[in-house]
Amino acid sequence: MKSKTNIKLPLTEVEKANLRKHKIKIAKVLDFAADELEVLLNVTPERAKEIYALAEFQTVPSVGIKFAEDLVFLGYYSLNELKQKDGAKLTDEFEQKKGYWIDPCVEDQFRLIVNFANTNDTSKTWWDFTEERKKFRAENGYPKNRPQKAWFEALGYKLKDNKDSH
Repeated sequence: MKSKTNIKLPLTEVEKANLRKHKIKIAKVLDFAADELEVLLNVTPERAKEIYALAEFQTVPSVGIKFAEDLVFLGYYSLNELKQKDGAKLTDEFEQKKGYWIDPCVEDQFRLIVNFANTNDTSKTWWDFTEERKKFRAENGYPKNRPQKAWFEALGYKLKDNKDSH
């Protein structure tokens, strides 16, 4: 697995101490299998799987910890599980599970992660999928059962008026 030096992981103080004890840098977490991380970090199998997934998802260009956490929230723990998925359907599933509609750029990230899982193409970033998403949504729209509340309302954000966004 390709190392990425700017991987962020929401580790507990004990987990960080265990990494230090074994002289393992966060960027090298993917050098170990989840079952090895379980032993090294003294965590449950589920937690080791989550840590591994969060690190693996961040190997995709322009994917950070927040989106990696979104993928785990949906129940995905490896890039392999995202092969043959559909970015638009993942978006719809995510919105249903969250209970609010999300920023359209997040759909671009879902499209990116599926593309990467299938191709390992490191030349693309999420914004390379913006036009594809816009075209798809113009032709197909969103599901009838799409949540009515927007992410910024649900999360209490105040947005400035930007007529040209998305």
